[in-house]
Amino acid sequence: MNEGYVECLVKGRPNYLAKIGKVLLIALAALFFIGSMWLGTWAMILAVLTGTGAYIVSMFTDVEYEYLYLDKEVTVDKVYNKSRRKRVATFKLDKMEVFAPVHSYQLEKFGAKQAKPTDYSIGYEDKPDLRYIMYYEGNKQILFSPNEAMVKAMKNASPRKVFTD
Repeated sequence: MNEGYVECLVKGRPNYLAKIGKVLLIALAALFFIGSMWLGTWAMILAVLTGTGAYIVSMFTDVEYEYLYLDKEVTVDKVYNKSRRKRVATFKLDKMEVFAPVHSYQLEKFGAKQAKPTDYSIGYEDKPDLRYIMYYEGNKQILFSPNEAMVKAMKNASPRKVFTD
């Protein structure tokens, strides 16, 4: 297997508020559609609008993150509803300060930094917690949930900055 290329796909935290909104919009669309027999065209217009709203909300409820490691560069893509993809960020390993597990002692000296946190992980603490934190360019704190192959490839490329303890 080529160590210079690793792909990892993780499911993001479910957005329960969006799922509740989607169900509510579908129910309203059905009620307006049924009510259009008695209420006329305004109810049909409302049924179409709420149905369209339910479709738009459903496109953003199922989010996955795809990490791609290629030649000392980590690219993060956001995949919506298993069909649409959006490039979110690209990180170069030579600009990275540290990459370590969330509860690692290696992150203690970075704890006092005022870094802006960004979450590209599964979104919750699992048992055992397999999330990693990357401090990038001194002002960014990025949370990942990579697989072992990606961590190994990053460690081979930058052994003094990547920790697995």
